[in-house]
Amino acid sequence: MNKFTPPELPPAMRFHYHQSVFLLGMLRVWEETGNDEYFQYIKGYYDALIDDEGNFEYDRDQLDAIQVGILLFKLHEETGHKKYMIAARKLRHIIDTINRTTENGFWHKDKYPYQMWLDGLFMAGPYLVKYANQFHEKDLIQVVLYQERLMRKHMTDPKTGLLFHAWDEKRVQPWANKDTGCSPEFWGRSVGWYGTALIDILEAIGDEYQGQEELPVEVAKYIENVVKFQDEKTGLWYQVVDKGDQEDNWLESSSSSLYLYTMAKALHYGFVGKEYEENLLRGFSGLLEHMTREDADGLHVNGICIGTSAGTYEYYVGRPTSEDDLHGVGAFLLAAMAVYEYLEK
Repeated sequence: MNKFTPPELPPAMRFHYHQSVFLLGMLRVWEETGNDEYFQYIKGYYDALIDDEGNFEYDRDQLDAIQVGILLFKLHEETGHKKYMIAARKLRHIIDTINRTTENGFWHKDKYPYQMWLDGLFMAGPYLVKYANQFHEKDLIQVVLYQERLMRKHMTDPKTGLLFHAWDEKRVQPWANKDTGCSPEFWGRSVGWYGTALIDILEAIGDEYQGQEELPVEVAKYIENVVKFQDEKTGLWYQVVDKGDQEDNWLESSSSSLYLYTMAKALHYGFVGKEYEENLLRGFSGLLEHMTREDADGLHVNGICIGTSAGTYEYYVGRPTSEDDLHGVGAFLLAAMAVYEYLEK
């Protein structure tokens, strides 16, 4: 907040999920503290990009653009301004025109033909459920649940139980397995997006039965599989999740934060037993010890993988890291608030 005005959040003056992941974390802090400075900062970002008639520039060919709308519902609830819901309607209609696989799975982006990515469930799923509730379009919830089932069907590794980062239905991408179509590795943040999406979808659906009964079971399986790869020494997780024994692999903070978020929420709701509390606390302590530093400007988060596509092991471990990248700061805020919520319950 000290470094950037709301519209300057990088990439500046763009309706982009990097900013909204950070602002979603900020929203959780605002909800707990009631500090109006946080809400006004969030509002300032959206007001710089959306005019009073609900017009704004956004990418109409990708799921990433949908995620940015996740805060529009709270902005409308708090202010009553119609422009936020006009914008929300426009984002919802991306799924009417986005290209699809032969089974009606959403392409992650038009430039990634016949590909589903784990990231996409986080980008579109929670938003569409919130939209379904706001506009009484309950069929959208079934669309989201179907997209999740497709990912689970095509992208789950039978050996580890983890889901691969991407799946190419046509098996033409250089990274695609010729038999399964899957990318070859479990990239940390993509696995984290998937778990976070499961939790956020369940929270958005609420207690009313909508066919979501599989998801708490899947959350429990997810956590059981993820903790198998938690680093014993630090409590964190690696950039390529299952290859912590490789010398060129490295511990990554945004993925570790997302796993801890999912774990804390699962403990809070009773999707998993208290035996995972030790994993949670060890992981969060490790995050503070190894991935944060404090100076006169405040707390900084490091070890954050920059934006990343699908690829091979060498591609993932060769990605640069940065400090205070919005992916990582947002994920850290989500984890911190979920841990706080669980411990204060």
